[in-house]
Amino acid sequence: MPITVAVVEDDEQTRSILTGWLAGAAEFALVGDWGHSAGALAGLPVARPDVVLMDINLQAASGIDLVKALKPGLPETQFVMVTVYQDADHIYDALAAGATGYLLKATPREELLAALTEVHQGGSPMSSRIARKVVQSFAQPAHAAPPAAGLSPREEEVLGLLARGFLLKEVADKLGISTPTVKTYVRRMYEKLHVRSRSQAVARYARLG
Repeated sequence: MPITVAVVEDDEQTRSILTGWLAGAAEFALVGDWGHSAGALAGLPVARPDVVLMDINLQAASGIDLVKALKPGLPETQFVMVTVYQDADHIYDALAAGATGYLLKATPREELLAALTEVHQGGSPMSSRIARKVVQSFAQPAHAAPPAAGLSPREEEVLGLLARGFLLKEVADKLGISTPTVKTYVRRMYEKLHVRSRSQAVARYARLG
């Protein structure tokens, strides 16, 4: 079955390019595209795509606001931001809202399509510049993390790998532990950070640190 994708982008030319890329790829099925937030708010809960490519700079409501509003009703849908913004505030706000990926609009076609497959398979695709900013958030000495975070050194290690985009099995392989053990660490991290998803945990801890 093809991966169903929707596009929310207010620039008509950019939206046309993205929808054209999807239409030309047999492994994807375009199920909707909107140029404004109101249309997306009404249409996405009906279309229920596997993945949404979401612009940030929309009229009326930002793409981050849309993700925050839509994610609770679309828990299985993965939101990937596609934007020109590279600053830490936009990155962390998007992840905290529930986005699973963050790509720059300069991302080439093949890389963007590969990112859609990656996020559908459980990954968190990010443009290299964005990933570097996130990783740098974890480059501080371990003692820099505030006590309120309450994460153990091993939990910090697991979260650091997740922030770099590794899947649970890959984290287990790198640390020499089982996947169920990694899941246990993740569950404890969610409880300590008061979050419900990996992207929210990454954003929350990066800001705490």
